[in-house]
Amino acid sequence: MSIDALPVISEQCPGVAVSRRSPLTVIPALVRDPLRALPPEIYHEPVVYSQVAGRRRILLADPALIHEALVRNAEVLNKGEDVRRALGPALGQGLLTADGAHWRWQRQSVAPAFRHEKLMGLLPAMIAAAEKTRDRWLASGPGSSIGIGHEMMRTTFDIIVETMMSGPGGIDVARVERGITDYLKPTGWIFALSILDAPDWLPYPGRRRASAAAAYLRSAITRMIAERRRKPDGREDLVALLLAASDPESGRTMSDEEIADNLLTFVTAGHETTALGLAWTFLLLARHPEHEARVLAEIDAVTKGESVRPEHIAQLAHTRQVFSEAMRLYPPAPIITRTATRAFPLGGFTVPEGAVLIVPIHAVHHHAALWEKPERFDPERFAPEQAKSRHRYAYMPFGAGPRICIGSAFASMEAVAILAVLLQAVRLRGTSGDLPAPMMKVTLRPRKEAQMRVAARGS
Repeated sequence: MSIDALPVISEQCPGVAVSRRSPLTVIPALVRDPLRALPPEIYHEPVVYSQVAGRRRILLADPALIHEALVRNAEVLNKGEDVRRALGPALGQGLLTADGAHWRWQRQSVAPAFRHEKLMGLLPAMIAAAEKTRDRWLASGPGSSIGIGHEMMRTTFDIIVETMMSGPGGIDVARVERGITDYLKPTGWIFALSILDAPDWLPYPGRRRASAAAAYLRSAITRMIAERRRKPDGREDLVALLLAASDPESGRTMSDEEIADNLLTFVTAGHETTALGLAWTFLLLARHPEHEARVLAEIDAVTKGESVRPEHIAQLAHTRQVFSEAMRLYPPAPIITRTATRAFPLGGFTVPEGAVLIVPIHAVHHHAALWEKPERFDPERFAPEQAKSRHRYAYMPFGAGPRICIGSAFASMEAVAILAVLLQAVRLRGTSGDLPAPMMKVTLRPRKEAQMRVAARGS
């Protein structure tokens, strides 16, 4: 059965709910915060169909259907126009935005950088970056206030450039951070204009600043690539891997522009998502001292009161559970979108060619049918037995299917290392009684920069 027949679909396909929100409601919501443009039905229904400005959208919250769509039908789905317009100007045709054969050979090229044995060798750099942040905080004096999002961005950026690029070189770290924020800020306008099929050139608030940010990010990276190509130095990092990569079928190598596409993907998406997961984790622990106490007890038991070392990270199981639960409540990448390149069957209906398939990870992670008391912060959900009994696609902080984030193991290892080093030495408390509201700007950020007070542990 085709899902085109909006007026009768709920009668003929009882598992599919229909959202009839007016474009006059949806489009302004997209501009302000795309998360608020989701049909509210998707938080308690398995499938929701909507049509906005003639664009057919099918939202999936049923883990079995998500698996069927993103895994079994991966070949008939591509990233689509929304992603191209929102991220293409900055990330080009890198891993996050490319499709088909071009995506596959890039994925194969970078895979060696994320093998387990390679990641283990990166732990000292992760710990060192966290210690640098810890020392900066302690030097600021008792009772000082920090922007936790900014601080985590700074820490994870230090890690990504050190481990993937062997140092920032001539890149202005502060300017890169500002540039990413400037670029992402107006993305709600891009999604709204894409749904309306507005031309790419149409101006919108923040466009000029976003374009300038994209230009700086790309120019800084391409200068570094040109220098590395001109003066090879034997470093074994992601840059070297991309410079040496060749397509197994054609033998062609990557151009400087293609290398820049992928480095920009890792530098921007790679550090931003982990930083946000960490920021939300610290904010949640500050509100739940009983969970913080359990994490501290684990860190103390594993390290025996000594400094955190690489061999400790794999033993911090509960600390990892806490980070996992924070990413359930606040998934850094809260929505996946795909476009059907041809019609295909899904469940009891047919997804038509051209339909936009949406997997609202935020809704799946808060879905009443999948989680008991979904708004409660409960790291025990990720204890081994509970996690084993849950459908694999009920929890997707790093995406799903063949295009699952290649850096997921890197991010998890990095997050546990940062949490262990900082929590061991520092106590953080929120300056406000309430958690900041989340807002989607491609990633899920606090609506306002969250301030936290810093004190040395035990003071």
